[in-house]
Amino acid sequence: MQTTSSLATLRQSLAKLRGEGATIGLVPTMGALHEGHLTLVRRAREVCDHAVASIFVNPTQFGPNEDLDAYPRQLEQDAAMLEAQGCALLWAPDVAAMYPNGFATNVSVKGVSEGFCGADRPGHFDGVATVVCKLFNQVQPDRAFFGEKDFQQLAVIRTMARDLDLTHPHVHEIIGVPTVREADGLAMSSRNRYLSPEDRAAAATLPKAMDAAIATIEGGGNVGAALARLQSDLLEAGFASVDYAALADATSLAAIDALTGASARLLVAARIGGTRLIDNKAVG
Repeated sequence: MQTTSSLATLRQSLAKLRGEGATIGLVPTMGALHEGHLTLVRRAREVCDHAVASIFVNPTQFGPNEDLDAYPRQLEQDAAMLEAQGCALLWAPDVAAMYPNGFATNVSVKGVSEGFCGADRPGHFDGVATVVCKLFNQVQPDRAFFGEKDFQQLAVIRTMARDLDLTHPHVHEIIGVPTVREADGLAMSSRNRYLSPEDRAAAATLPKAMDAAIATIEGGGNVGAALARLQSDLLEAGFASVDYAALADATSLAAIDALTGASARLLVAARIGGTRLIDNKAVG
């Protein structure tokens, strides 16, 4: 696997990989890789001729009260993990390469970015949309792969690509890959490493409470009551707070209070110890 932090070298390497019509699958990450990320790489290799990953801790998606400096950086370890999965190329730019002096452009996606995590983290999805737009321009992959665990992020990226006509030639298809979970059901996340043993055990309540709410909703029960019970279950288990627990249309992310036949998603964000966990599951 080749690793580069130079945009010129990236483009030269991609041209060689494409060869006689070979396809490229892009897996954008911020590093601190776990099995969820590696699943994306394996999926990219299944669908495309070559998998290309990026690692960039993007400062523009961190808020003023979020510690950018504390985000784990382990490039050598991450690169070894990617190479073991057959990744062909790692794009690992520094901040100066992504945001050169005088950089003055921001991509903002209205609607899908404004509720849920967007309300709790103002500006976060602007940073996500901007950096992913740049990655699509830099790599111009045939397909890009994102985990469904960050479901709102996936919706923002799909909307951005549609609105800015990035689907051809920049990225032909954006593929959401189902969330990878631990044995007890907790969604894999780089944030899980911050949980104490006690909080990690209690965190398993999150997917279980979600499953119970989904069963109630799919059984025709009252949505508001199911969501209230979900929140109380989390608080009783030791969660400090619940930022949101909502049933939403899976495309627009507009909150809904009943199943209508359209695809729906249960989205939850809750805090335990000093860690904020997010999760989502399909409903109906």
